[in-house]
Amino acid sequence: MNFMERQRKLRAGLTKSRLDWLVVSHLPNIHYLCGFTGSAGFLVVGESRSIFFSDSRYDTQAREEVKGGRIVIARTSVLQVLGEWIRKQSPGRSRIGIEADHMTVAERRRLADILPSRLKLTDAPPLIERQRMVKDFEELELIRNAVNLGADLFEQAVKGMRSGVLESEVAAEMEYAARRAGAEGMSFPTIIASGERSALPHGRATSNPVRANGFVVCDFGVILAGYCSDQTRTVWVGEISAEARRAYDAVREAQQAAIEAVRPGVSAGAVDNAARTVLRKAKLGRYFTHSTGHGVGLEVHEPPRVASGQQDLLEPGMVLTVEPGIYLPGQWGVRIEDMVLVTKSGHQVLTPTSKDLLVV
Repeated sequence: MNFMERQRKLRAGLTKSRLDWLVVSHLPNIHYLCGFTGSAGFLVVGESRSIFFSDSRYDTQAREEVKGGRIVIARTSVLQVLGEWIRKQSPGRSRIGIEADHMTVAERRRLADILPSRLKLTDAPPLIERQRMVKDFEELELIRNAVNLGADLFEQAVKGMRSGVLESEVAAEMEYAARRAGAEGMSFPTIIASGERSALPHGRATSNPVRANGFVVCDFGVILAGYCSDQTRTVWVGEISAEARRAYDAVREAQQAAIEAVRPGVSAGAVDNAARTVLRKAKLGRYFTHSTGHGVGLEVHEPPRVASGQQDLLEPGMVLTVEPGIYLPGQWGVRIEDMVLVTKSGHQVLTPTSKDLLVV
């Protein structure tokens, strides 16, 4: 990863935002900028240098991982050492940006107490998140690997999908297989929701048995080499009704319409609208209760948000989920989700799994 180039681009953003320093506290952003993968630390980025601060637990790890910046291992409070360092480096008036969406109120208060009044803390715009929306070649390769591993898990899950097996057993088999294949973990708690529970958009796997004659929503993803995947397929167990088949076909058509809308220059809101238009025509629009998708990368939910009214314009290198669904409380739900890359000429679906209705 070219961490120096990422930091250079961020510095250009600091200049435009009239910030002298940016205190990066969100760990995925720190990982993106310097490679650190631990669970505690701050990265301070200035006009010409970057300094990584952590505690003694990460002395060895930081020296192995951090690129493009000096390392300071605090023997007392990390935030105290960081604040004192900024104070010494800033003899005049300075604007210190913080990640307001990620720094806690307590951390901000402590930092403000350490800094003199001539150093002003200010909420920084989401500069790093904007950079992260467009993936470089290395990132795309890592994402492809994560997507392919996730797809393999679904094939294994289907083999054990039958009436009576516990939802948690299906999830456990998938998660065990992911670890055996080299995944660092799951992108989020695996969703295996059957029968009436398939109408819960985020119905995590429970000890309930898979019901006969109903849908099973399988939503899952892995973290591989730091990058996430996210995929949903919906399976029918038992004898399927014509109504259920029509509902599945409508969701699939809506997803395909949204995927076809993905191309450079199109707004994220337009992709969402493409899916909703199909479901409204099928008289199922009111059952589509969440956004159509989101960005994926170091985090499973990143900008841009693919939702109604969102004005972010798609660019080549963005990776999105496209995941319309319908949810009929007390009956069943259907969702189909792929990861889609925005290319120079349009899009590429990264998820290799078939979307034909699978009845087991």
